[in-house]
Amino acid sequence: MGAGFSGAVIARKLAEAGLSCLVVDERDHPAGNCHTSEDAETGIMIHRYGPHIFHTDDDEIWAFVAKFGEWMPYRHSVFATVGGEVYSLPVNLLTINQFFRSAMVPAEAEEFIKTLQPPIADPANFREQALSMVGERLYETFFRHYTEKQWGVEPELLPASILKRLPLRFSYDSNYFHHRQQAMPRDGYTAIVAAILDHRNIELRLGVASETLTETFDHTFYSGGIDRYFGYCLGDLGYRTLRFEEVRTTGDGLGCPVMNFPDPGTPWTRMTEHRHLSPWRNHRSPVSIIWKEYAQSAVRGSALFYPLRLAADERLLEAYVGLARQRPGVTFFGRLGSYAYIDMDAAIRRAIDTAAVAVRALTSGNSPPAFVHQPLGKA
Repeated sequence: MGAGFSGAVIARKLAEAGLSCLVVDERDHPAGNCHTSEDAETGIMIHRYGPHIFHTDDDEIWAFVAKFGEWMPYRHSVFATVGGEVYSLPVNLLTINQFFRSAMVPAEAEEFIKTLQPPIADPANFREQALSMVGERLYETFFRHYTEKQWGVEPELLPASILKRLPLRFSYDSNYFHHRQQAMPRDGYTAIVAAILDHRNIELRLGVASETLTETFDHTFYSGGIDRYFGYCLGDLGYRTLRFEEVRTTGDGLGCPVMNFPDPGTPWTRMTEHRHLSPWRNHRSPVSIIWKEYAQSAVRGSALFYPLRLAADERLLEAYVGLARQRPGVTFFGRLGSYAYIDMDAAIRRAIDTAAVAVRALTSGNSPPAFVHQPLGKA
């Protein structure tokens, strides 16, 4: 298993049940795409694979992660620069009133937006989902071009579920998430994951690809790409990856943690100013670090971020799932193992569930299933 949150949680649960675990990761650090490290010049905590914000309503998840380090209250804010103006995100009453040059109260705004929504009872794709939520003008301004840059395909080809994760608010609440628990680890995510993996029954090997292992194991938990596990024998599943370009500036560069850029003429999708992701830190330098984020197609060997799950990918995934169910002794999990775009708390929830099933099976002499959370169906 890998050393990201999913693999670390499963390993910890197995270890606490008295089972010995080997955790391997081909990267030279734990925490996967949540990896954070301190910049030597400024002391700013950098989210090395883009910003990650912890948020959950699941008390069991919060109780679990809280045991492994100090967490600081954090409320995430996102803005968008589009058409030469800055708007608040997610789309809320301020966004609506600013965009339409109006001063509507919540009830008026809700009724107004209804007049913009086409009658789409069951949105079949991202575009239809967006139109059914906000209408044509807001879709074209805030969603269409940003989505095309982020995913590299027409919005009509993407599942509606991608947009269902984003709220529409008829209030001036610009808090990006509404979960009861929203926090950042004081010392970064890597410290949290390292603490989860710190158990006498866990051996951690970094910089090691699973394919190079020569030992035999009672059971394998695989969090890499399911297509990679099978040597891409049926073809490659589609993913998007990210490229980051660093800009160092004096003083506060953005004034917020994240600024989106939906305009089609801007090649990057968003910018992150890392100092705002840990505002409690005493940054010893006037220099601020901003990362421009570019989305692009993933190739073998690149860091995988977002599963595309286009129609062809769904068919290929079904074929790989069929192979997995015929392969005893291995359980697939995590974003890559199940080819699912899930938030951090959902990944931890799935890992806890997978570990519970695995412990029951292994301690009774049985083999855990290939999947605890089924990867097929709507993304």
